[in-house]
Amino acid sequence: MPLKNKAPLTVLATASDRGKRVDLFLVEQLPHYSRSKIQNLIKEEHVTLAGKPLRAKDEVQPGDVFEIQEPAPKPLAKAFPEDIPLDILFEDEDLLVINKPAGMVVHAGADHEEGTLVNALLHHSATLAAKDSFRPGLVHRLDKETSGCLLVAKNDDIHATLSQLFSERKINKTYLAITTGIPRQKKGTIALPIGRHPVQRLKMTVRRPPSGRDATTDYEVLATTSTHALIACSPHTGRMHQIRVHLQQLGHPIVGDPLYGKRDQWQRHLLHAWKLEFTHPRTGKKMKIEAPVPKDFKARLETGGWRFEEF
Repeated sequence: MPLKNKAPLTVLATASDRGKRVDLFLVEQLPHYSRSKIQNLIKEEHVTLAGKPLRAKDEVQPGDVFEIQEPAPKPLAKAFPEDIPLDILFEDEDLLVINKPAGMVVHAGADHEEGTLVNALLHHSATLAAKDSFRPGLVHRLDKETSGCLLVAKNDDIHATLSQLFSERKINKTYLAITTGIPRQKKGTIALPIGRHPVQRLKMTVRRPPSGRDATTDYEVLATTSTHALIACSPHTGRMHQIRVHLQQLGHPIVGDPLYGKRDQWQRHLLHAWKLEFTHPRTGKKMKIEAPVPKDFKARLETGGWRFEEF
């Protein structure tokens, strides 16, 4: 069945609204919409006055009746098998640990239907947990530009157990990050709640509850130059962009991060999911898996005079 548009909203301006910017007026009247959402609707001509599109900076006049027609939501992209090589760090009948390369999207989305890790997994394995779902096999995710260890369940029982271990914080993850600037303390814990940015919807930020959810990250400085630090980070929670936000709040954003710092010649944020430690749900074996540090990461280390083998 095709997706349908929602019924249009209408908003009436009164005398007290005279001279206000259209976008700010609509945010006042529709507080469940962010300003960026309203501006995008205006830009895409989904907000009209007397049937005509507007600009965000246009001025409101008393008696104006604005009509807001949200577009129909895009259908979820469906994953399909693709013959894409995988760097497999561990595999048995129950689970896999993949060394995800930087630049690979984990699962299909509106802008990414090809070349995803899930597509590669569907080709590789005849059995994946919840194979008919949107994200088969996945029990956690990594950002597109983050490289390193990613745990995948090959059946539903193991998926349920691994998900429970994540929720109970019994799966330990260690990341490597190269930051701009050097933290004052060599070791520390960052405990700041994280939620979605109220205006810039692609970003997360520190927010008070209930908008922000608890988030805790331990960190340790492994090495420094005059301008940068190599830091090991161990998140105790799994909030979106957690390490990136916490290091920014520490005053030392990750090198190459355009959302929380700035893009530079490294072309991606230098964050690597380095180590993964957990108890195998079926065998009870203590698993310790390490993803080799990628070439671009090592190149940045070498420019600082470091050799990764030292750590």
